[in-house]
Amino acid sequence: MKEKMISFVEGSEPYQVEISARLVGDDLVAIVEGGELPHVGAVAVSIPRPSLADASEVSSSTSIFTFVGHKEDMLARTMAAGIASALQRNVVLTTGIHVDNIPAEGIEVVENNCRKVLEKLILHFAPR
Repeated sequence: MKEKMISFVEGSEPYQVEISARLVGDDLVAIVEGGELPHVGAVAVSIPRPSLADASEVSSSTSIFTFVGHKEDMLARTMAAGIASALQRNVVLTTGIHVDNIPAEGIEVVENNCRKVLEKLILHFAPR
């Protein structure tokens, strides 16, 4: 039976972030969205691999495609790499969070909310 899409939400408007994900075979597909205008701003593909610093640790290689005018590339990279390393699965992740005229403090709140939903997602899919 196919696993259904699961979602986790953190924060309040306009800085609320939602991550939705599901397994596709052994791989994981995730969507990170939030703010006033959710969209696809960047796509990350991350593949787990042995760490170059310590082969007993799992790291990942990540490629990013960022749509012109968007700034979610580092967020997509960080989140996809974190999932791939923690769960040892191939990951495709899209992200698009937009808040008009967001102040620096708002960016920090969004980033913190992203960390929280990422932790919840990893815990949900972690082997038991």
